[in-house]
Amino acid sequence: MHGDRPTGTALTRLAVSATLHCLTGCAIGEVLGMVIGTALGWSDVQTIVLAVALAFVFGYALTIGPVMRSGLALSAAIPVALAADTVSITVMEVVDNAVMLLVPGAMDAGLDSGLFWGALALALAVAFVVTVPVNRWLIGRGKGHAVVHRFH
Repeated sequence: MHGDRPTGTALTRLAVSATLHCLTGCAIGEVLGMVIGTALGWSDVQTIVLAVALAFVFGYALTIGPVMRSGLALSAAIPVALAADTVSITVMEVVDNAVMLLVPGAMDAGLDSGLFWGALALALAVAFVVTVPVNRWLIGRGKGHAVVHRFH
């Protein structure tokens, strides 16, 4: 520990935990957005916009709920969630949507296609791996999910 901030293995564990938390919200929104956009035959851009918007909604909601249970009002919990999750969700969404676009045919595959679901799983896994060091860096500087931990 450096002051009251974790270092080394403890910091890495905290970053992995924060990234799994982020991945949960992102995956719910991403999967829901991709399913809705694909089922409605939307363009890649429309589908990605919906998926990203829903990822942010679910990502923030998964932080706001526990923070409010700690006693903070919604008006105070929202800025905490924004500070904790914005960078992490942004990185995760850029990476996972880039992977979906780079896998040939993934965005055009139907919901009954192994290609669609395999590409989506791959995209979320790659996004997780890329986002862990980002969260580690943020938490090590008292930012990102470090902001939330005082409310748990």
